[in-house]
Amino acid sequence: MQCNNCSVAELKFEIKVEGESNLSALPQIVDHMERRGISVKAKEQGLLVPESGAKEFMDFCRHFMEFEQVTFRVNTGAWKPFAEIETVMEMQWIDEVIQKELITCHYQPIVDAAGKIFAYEMLARFQNEDGSVIYPNEIFPAAKNRGRLYALDRVCRMTAVKYAAALKDVKAFINFIPTSIYSPEFCLRSTTLLANQLGVNPEQLVFEVVETEKVEDLEHLKTILAFYKEKGFEYALDDVGEGYSTIEMLADLKPNYMKLDMQYVQGVSSDSDKQKIALQFLGKALEVGSVPLAEGIEERADFDWLKQQGYQLFQGYYFGKPAASPLEVNFASSAR
Repeated sequence: MQCNNCSVAELKFEIKVEGESNLSALPQIVDHMERRGISVKAKEQGLLVPESGAKEFMDFCRHFMEFEQVTFRVNTGAWKPFAEIETVMEMQWIDEVIQKELITCHYQPIVDAAGKIFAYEMLARFQNEDGSVIYPNEIFPAAKNRGRLYALDRVCRMTAVKYAAALKDVKAFINFIPTSIYSPEFCLRSTTLLANQLGVNPEQLVFEVVETEKVEDLEHLKTILAFYKEKGFEYALDDVGEGYSTIEMLADLKPNYMKLDMQYVQGVSSDSDKQKIALQFLGKALEVGSVPLAEGIEERADFDWLKQQGYQLFQGYYFGKPAASPLEVNFASSAR
């Protein structure tokens, strides 16, 4: 059984109105919707309706109500100006992407200091049913606007586990958004069951906290990571310099891997400011017992400098762009 946030059930729109004229119109609106067979629940200052009802209300509101005194929210999310409701409805296409799992994964290599492939990061790729590409900068805002971020994160995780099953003797880094998980025992059960069904060794999977949603509830994140650890999985922190600034915090989270963001990697061989940050990061990682990983490497000089300082894992276009199939190339010769 899935929770409502992880499924793609019809959205519920809660509409709140203010102003005497707006409030006086509510009984007429309820009566109109009931005659049309639309499920509607009257509230003290508004309505709770499905998307079809929200469209009816939108038409009525545009012509007969004071627009600026109406707000709405989706599935108990944040209240927004009613003028933004059309944007939510225009992004209904995200529901089909999730329901039909129009998602694949590409593999990007992560190598060790000798140039040997250590792992692949599983990067989600999205498409419409006609095969046209949907870019991440389109799909994640759409999912967030429609309250589908939880469902999208779940289907991306599940897809990544399926693609990880094709890998042998190397690890798979799988991104996840911690704010999309209410209860690890409930929300992550399907992920662990799928890994077991596919015969994927838990030690092969590394779940990576992505930077898309900054983590404010540290205790909740610790609960999620403890669940992963209990199940035998490893975990990584991305964008550590931005969101996890103190040694105490990092020591508390105990990540297996820490990623240095590409903004500090690219050009580091000749930039003293970036070198200072990279060395501070390295010191933090080693102090808390994490493996330091530099991402976004595009130049040999940056790779050489980071390797000489003690970085252990590396990722970036220098070693390979994301590809539909895992690369079989050994980069040892280029890493010398």
